[in-house]
Order: sequence, then C-alpha cells, then structure tokens
Amino acid sequence: MIRVVLVDDHAIIRDGVRSLLQDEADLTVVGEAGNGLELLELLAHTSADVVLMDMNMPEMNGFETTRRLQQSYPNVRVVVLSMLDHEQYVRQMREAGAAGYVLKSAGRDEIVYAIRTVAAGRQHLCPEIGLTLLDKLRALHNTSDHNPEGKPPGLLSRRETEVLKLIAEGLTTNEIADRLFTSKRTIETHRQNIIEKTQVKNTAALVKYAVTQGLIS
Repeated sequence: MIRVVLVDDHAIIRDGVRSLLQDEADLTVVGEAGNGLELLELLAHTSADVVLMDMNMPEMNGFETTRRLQQSYPNVRVVVLSMLDHEQYVRQMREAGAAGYVLKSAGRDEIVYAIRTVAAGRQHLCPEIGLTLLDKLRALHNTSDHNPEGKPPGLLSRRETEVLKLIAEGLTTNEIADRLFTSKRTIETHRQNIIEKTQVKNTAALVKYAVTQGLIS
C-alpha cells in the first residue's frame, strides 16, 4: 500500500484529489496539510511514502518544504502538483529533491501514475512539460547549426545564464544562492559548468563574455 499525504493551501483541491484517489486499491491518503510547516508536523507522527504537494503555499512554500523533507525524511518521495509550468520552477523543484512534477491540468490517470512511479523509486515529469523542453532543445540545436563557428548564448542553460548575469553584476556565490532560492553548492556547480562551456578562467573574463553575448550591457 502506498501512503500518500496531500499538501495544498486550498481545501477544495485536497478534497478533489482525495476523491480521485479513493478508488485506487494500492493508494491510501493518510493525511492532509495546508502548507509545509503543517506537513512537517504531520510527518512527525504519520508515516508516508509519497507527498503530493503544491508549490505556492503560505508559511513554507513547496521549494523550501522539499529541501526540508530531504534533510529530515529522505525516504519520502515528493510529487509536485502545480499550475506553474515554466522550466525554471521544474528545475528548482528537481534540484530541491522532488521526484515528480505534474500540472494541475492533468487527469486522474496521470496523477495516479506519477504517484506509483515515484513510490517505485523512479522519476516522473508530465508529458506536457517534457514536450515543451524538447521543443526548446530542438530550437537550441537549430541555433547551434546556424552558428557553427561561434559560441551562441544557447550553450548555457537558462539557469546558467541567470547565474552568469548575477556573477557579472558582482554578486557573491552566497548572494546568488539566496537570489535564486538554491544552495551555495548548486551555484558553485553552475559556475564550474559555465567556465567549462565558455572556456574562460576568471570573473573578469566571465563579465566580458556576458557583455559580448549581449547578456548584460
């Protein structure tokens, strides 16, 4: 039996999801919470396998909650259920430790499949977001084909480009981590990836690269 906790600050959403899951013989909803703090309090006395959680919540949002779960309850798997479909949010939640990401426009079958998939130790990304990311990768590939001699900005991921801009603005690693709601180690990884991709060796060269690519003025 897969034990599920529903986390959303709207009770009507939790009621709807509970209703969708009630006929699944291998799933049982063992609790509900309106935000991350309530979830952590609930898990102190309630065992769960999967948390189905919104991102935008009061008190403690989904991003911070997922980070806290990784620290205190690493065996609890997180599936994000959100209206936010931008790749930045998907990346942030996956970096925080979420195993699945599903849009609230998804049907019952997809939500159930996502829960079962992450409970089995695998990852799940809803097809709609996956196709969007695939289209962007295809566009990036086409851009590279038309610029075989240069280093187009597309060499860097969106998050790497954001980090490069903030480096160029003079922010420290800690300041960048705070600005992007991620860890210092993640920013250091992005910085190393930027250096490897751009083949520049210091901050001054990074700033020059950002200017020549039109990322900053």
